[in-house]
Amino acid sequence: MRTFTCVCGNRLFFENTHCLACQRDVGWCPVCRSISALLAEGGVRFVCGNESCRAGLIKCRNYLIEDICNRCISAPPEDRPTTSPLCDWCRLTAVIPDLSVPGNRQKWYRLEVAKRRLLYLLDLLALPYSGAAPGPSPPLSFDFKADSVPRDGVWRMMTAERVYTGHQDGKITINIREADDVEREKLRVDLREAHRTLAGHFRHEIGHYFWQVLIAGQHEAEFIDRFGDYRNPPYSAALEAYYRDGPPADWQARFVSAYSAMHPWEDFAETFALYLDIADVLDTASHNELAGGLDVQSLDAEEMIATYLELGVAANELNRSMGLIDLVPEVLTPAVCEKLAFVHERVTSARENLALCAGATSA
Repeated sequence: MRTFTCVCGNRLFFENTHCLACQRDVGWCPVCRSISALLAEGGVRFVCGNESCRAGLIKCRNYLIEDICNRCISAPPEDRPTTSPLCDWCRLTAVIPDLSVPGNRQKWYRLEVAKRRLLYLLDLLALPYSGAAPGPSPPLSFDFKADSVPRDGVWRMMTAERVYTGHQDGKITINIREADDVEREKLRVDLREAHRTLAGHFRHEIGHYFWQVLIAGQHEAEFIDRFGDYRNPPYSAALEAYYRDGPPADWQARFVSAYSAMHPWEDFAETFALYLDIADVLDTASHNELAGGLDVQSLDAEEMIATYLELGVAANELNRSMGLIDLVPEVLTPAVCEKLAFVHERVTSARENLALCAGATSA
């Protein structure tokens, strides 16, 4: 992730809604694709503070009314009524938490921040996704739901239905309990996971989405060759066996995580999430002068992995010096690197196809 600059010269970050130096409102401009100062123009209309842009903007409804988003929308012409619709990314959220429950608004905010970072990364990699036609099938959407409410600090089931974080046919569901730092850390320790973060959940579940978009019915033979046959054993049987017996003893030689060993679909989702981790770390390092001149789209898989591991050594030592867990916990064996290379092939191919379609449309 890059950082940005306010008109006053202060550094701005991706989540900012105002500048701490000059107190101006700031937001994401879809025209120059940056966090910029919002210069008031009257009413709810603003002008992008980026001198090379100066686009007319209005705040997303979830920014203006709910204080959940920080994105803007290109302003309509002067002769049309100015409204505040949802931005394109907020429209992808189909279900939000019950805001009458104390604490749920903060959880919703945290979920939307993680979702925006995910979508920024997908745009960085030029991966295809859409909430409506025309676009890839199935359409992408998000449900942020709860199966319990906090009463006297204790989580209790509301109904017989339990919300599972997961993906089905383009719908990514996140149990809002994952936005509770304490509850999520308890689960991380209980499940012996190196990391358990909101960003990680989104990146894993979007891996399932892109299996449908990029693999199913197109590259299944290559997928089976690298990840295994997803039909045998069936997913339900593999899930039962994993929670009964655990991963195989040699899982670290073949999989990026213990959970990857459960089923080829989960192996792909975990590998895809790691690929997104790598792309994000490299992009952030490049923009913050920790790695010179990296263009994530121009690197091959071997270059991405090697640079990630090199940065990981330094990052892990920095974390250890502060008593924190490793930033890069994975051991990237040859088998894992081969799977990452497959993901890179599919991402690169999807980007090239998207560029060809855009060129054909513009012509």
